[in-house]
Amino acid sequence: MADAKVIPFDDDRSRSGGGSRPARRRTGGGSGGRGDGSTAPVSALPGGRLPDDPLEGAADPQEPQRPQESPVREAGDGGWDRRIAGGLAFLRRRVTGDYEVDEFGYDKELTDQVLMSALRPLADKYFRVEVKGIENIPSEGGALVVANHSGTLPLDGLMLQVAVHDNHPAERHLRLLAADLVFQLPVVNELARKAGHTLACAEDAQRLLELGEIVGVMPEGFKGIGKPFGDRYKLQRFGRGGFVSTALRAGTPIVPCSIVGAEEIYPMIGNAKTLARLFGFPYFPITPTFPWLGPLGAVPLPTKWTIQFGEPIPTDGYPPEAAEDPMLMFNLTDQVREQIQHTLYKLLVQRRSVFF
Repeated sequence: MADAKVIPFDDDRSRSGGGSRPARRRTGGGSGGRGDGSTAPVSALPGGRLPDDPLEGAADPQEPQRPQESPVREAGDGGWDRRIAGGLAFLRRRVTGDYEVDEFGYDKELTDQVLMSALRPLADKYFRVEVKGIENIPSEGGALVVANHSGTLPLDGLMLQVAVHDNHPAERHLRLLAADLVFQLPVVNELARKAGHTLACAEDAQRLLELGEIVGVMPEGFKGIGKPFGDRYKLQRFGRGGFVSTALRAGTPIVPCSIVGAEEIYPMIGNAKTLARLFGFPYFPITPTFPWLGPLGAVPLPTKWTIQFGEPIPTDGYPPEAAEDPMLMFNLTDQVREQIQHTLYKLLVQRRSVFF
């Protein structure tokens, strides 16, 4: 057998763009020869065979190679190091004020890093929210998500916000329109602004839609969230159709949304109207656990939730003056309401249990 040449692997690395290769064991002298200037013959390993081509079995010099690392290192300190470094960088930016807040007070970084992380276990583990039809929310551009409202406390809005962000392929953020009371409460006011919520007025909603945001509205308002348990899943009046007018002016689609499971988290069996007037609330709920169990009664029941987004209703085909047509607004409002109600009934029929 003729003597084979020693393959200069260092030169191969330079030709392949610097990709790293697994180390090879060498025998003999440091130069790989016999010491007399001649090259050593290549012999097959026990149980193997000698390739006809000296490059057979070697890595392709044109194919980038991943460096071999210890599995313990990859699974161990890599993830935690990144998390700790990211957390320290986040705290540094908060302390120095090196972060952005938009004209509505929305803090995207705080929402992603803190608020969403705090709400996600509630959505994924406690309420086990199942999301359907997320593809009906566009990947870019504005859209108005219109949903039913229930549950005594507005947890459905927060779970809806997590559902859109965590399930949409583009990780879009839902900008909720909230009632005046939200922005009158201390602490809640600041957190709502930071999370992207804004006052439920036509001007703010239209501005957000024109900026290409996903805007969420629950037209039932306090009539929906504070209705008795006996009226669960029966949609209340949708106001005067202001959300339809806003969507028409912005030329954005309307996406109906139905939420099942929120009605049972705080079964409202009574309303203490005197206490409601005393505290300035629209209602003061009485449930099987509140106020009888004190703070423990404020823990919601772990119901199983389903959130379904329906087929979008386009509005860009209407002329500009359509936003002033009361009959058109009434018809579109009724169409959205009927679609949400029909989907609620369908989801209730499919549901096996309130808790499973």
